[in-house]
Amino acid sequence: MPHSLVHGILNNDHGSISKAITLIENHQIPSESFLTEIHSKASNAVRIGITGPPGAGKSTLTNSLIEASLANDKTVGVVAVDPTSPFTGGALLGDRVRMNQYSGDNRVFLRSIGNHCNLGGLADKAHEIGDVLAASGKDILFFETVGVGQGEHDIMNVADICVVVLVPESGDEIQLMKAGLIEIADLFVINKSDRSGANRIAAILKNILHTTSKKGKKELSVFNTIATKKDGIFELYQGINNLLNVMKDNGELEYRRLKRYRERVYSLIRYSLEKSFWVEDKLNYLNDLTSKLDTINEAPDVIAKQLLKKK
Repeated sequence: MPHSLVHGILNNDHGSISKAITLIENHQIPSESFLTEIHSKASNAVRIGITGPPGAGKSTLTNSLIEASLANDKTVGVVAVDPTSPFTGGALLGDRVRMNQYSGDNRVFLRSIGNHCNLGGLADKAHEIGDVLAASGKDILFFETVGVGQGEHDIMNVADICVVVLVPESGDEIQLMKAGLIEIADLFVINKSDRSGANRIAAILKNILHTTSKKGKKELSVFNTIATKKDGIFELYQGINNLLNVMKDNGELEYRRLKRYRERVYSLIRYSLEKSFWVEDKLNYLNDLTSKLDTINEAPDVIAKQLLKKK
C-alpha cells in the first residue's frame, strides 16, 4: 500500500493525497520508506504562511492569492488550520465553505485540519502534510492559521516567508508591538483598506518598521489590499515573489529551510522521548494522583518527584 500511495501522490492523484493526509493526522504514517520517498520530492515548493488576528480576511486573501498563482501557471496546495471541535476533534469549518470553486480542479488541493488546541495556530502535523502536497508537484503552499494573534509564532517553523494580515482597526503602535507581529512578519498586508483608518494604520506600521529595522537590512514592505474586490492582490503577489528572489540570492531562503529542518528533527526526538516516558501505567498513576488531591497543602514539586521516581 505505501508504494501505491506514494505513486498516487507523485502523480497528483487527489484521492491518494487526501488518504495520506488522513493517515498523517491520525498518526498512522505507513512506513519510513513512505516518509523517505515523500521527503525526497518535497523540496521545490515555496511555503507561505498567512497569519493575523481574527476577522482580518485571511481566507479571502488566501483565495485571491490562489487565483493570482493560477494566473501565473502555478499549482497550489492550501493547509487551512481551523479551530478543533471539542466534540469530534475535527476541524470546525471543515473543508471550507470558502474556496469551493476549486473542487475538481487538479491544480489546487485544499485541506482544512484542526489545530487540536495548539495555541501556536498550526497543527502539529502541518509539516508532513506540506511535504505530501509538495511531493505531489504543487508549486506554492499556503498555510493559513487560526487567528489567535499573539500565539502564532510557530508559523516561522513551517513557512519560507510569513505574511501578516491586519485591518484598519488593528490598533495603535503599542498594540502592534505587543502582538509580537513584527518578529514573525516578512511582509505586512493591511486588508479591507476601503475602511476608515487604513492609511493611518499603514503609516503607524511603516514608522514602527523604520525604527526597529536593523542597520543594513531592507525595511519590510506594507501592502494595502481589498481582497473581496481583488484590489492590491497583483502587487502583493509580485511583492512575495520579489522577496523570495532576494532571499534565494542572499542565501536567506536556504538558511531558513535548514533551520526549519533542524527544528523538525529536534521536535520529533522530543516527541518520541515524551511518548516513551508517558506509558499507560504512568498516565494512570498521574491521573490517580491528581484526582485524589483535595487540598493545596502538598508542594507540587513533591508530587512531580513521586511520579518521576516511579519505575
